[in-house]
Amino acid sequence: MSAADETALNSELEELRDNRSVFAKGWDACKRMPLGAFGAFVVILMIVAAIFAPVLSPYDPEMNNFEAMLKPPSFEYLLGTDQFGRDLFTRIIYGAQTALFVGFACAIIGASVGLVLGVMSAFFGGTFDLIFQRVMDVFLAFPLIILALAVVATFGTKGVLFGTPYENVIIAITIPFIPRCARVVRSNALSIREIPYVDAARALGFSNARIILRHMLPNVMAPFLIMLTAFVGQAILLEASLSYLGLGVQEPTPAWGLMLQGGAEEYAESAPWVPIFPGLAITIAVFGFNLFGDAVRDILDPKLRQQ
Repeated sequence: MSAADETALNSELEELRDNRSVFAKGWDACKRMPLGAFGAFVVILMIVAAIFAPVLSPYDPEMNNFEAMLKPPSFEYLLGTDQFGRDLFTRIIYGAQTALFVGFACAIIGASVGLVLGVMSAFFGGTFDLIFQRVMDVFLAFPLIILALAVVATFGTKGVLFGTPYENVIIAITIPFIPRCARVVRSNALSIREIPYVDAARALGFSNARIILRHMLPNVMAPFLIMLTAFVGQAILLEASLSYLGLGVQEPTPAWGLMLQGGAEEYAESAPWVPIFPGLAITIAVFGFNLFGDAVRDILDPKLRQQ
């Protein structure tokens, strides 16, 4: 056993002997990883704001008020109003619902499908693995935004299955996530496939499905969770980008990218609060999820946790 593996093993044994409460362990983790704690705070704040949006603001996010167009920030309108007289604070809070719904949906679906395909590719190997990896290479050859734009351009902005405003956006963002997660999971599953307990399961006559579900999938959950948290921030940014280009969520649904599209150029000088606050919301949300994802990676990787 190498020195690094022995250090990681000792760290895990010390954690097993730690009898402190969950809150004490959480506070200690916050002190050790302040950036990760800040990211978790941003994530929790977004979720709370999205859930209690009707309570936090008395205004309707979709109702126009032409008597209050382009009002600057004040006690009545905390972040001002847009060109249609809609309260920006209200639309940013309701926009968090859109960002989180699309972000979590794309991350969960894309990472889950990539998890299953990556493990299957590593387990079966041979021709199946060769063909599967070449297909993944084709998808990986395109940047995320380009592939998402191609999917939206193909299917349009209206949902092809249920007609919901988020449907095609979720499909467009999910498809590029699948090969990225599958490639990472496959690399971990290949090493797990060579561990003796997998050979023992085969020798005992266990089915391929049982070996994959009981012995391989649980052991690749760490990279899966890391990719999952990273995908949420990327999905929020991609959704905002597509909405800004007019290919994502459509009016009057509150969405941060749409808010930028309507005010970034025309009102950048005359009413700077119109593009600034939605842009800040996107920046803080993506930054928070990235910090939280880095903290999750450090926690799940014993070597990084020891460092």
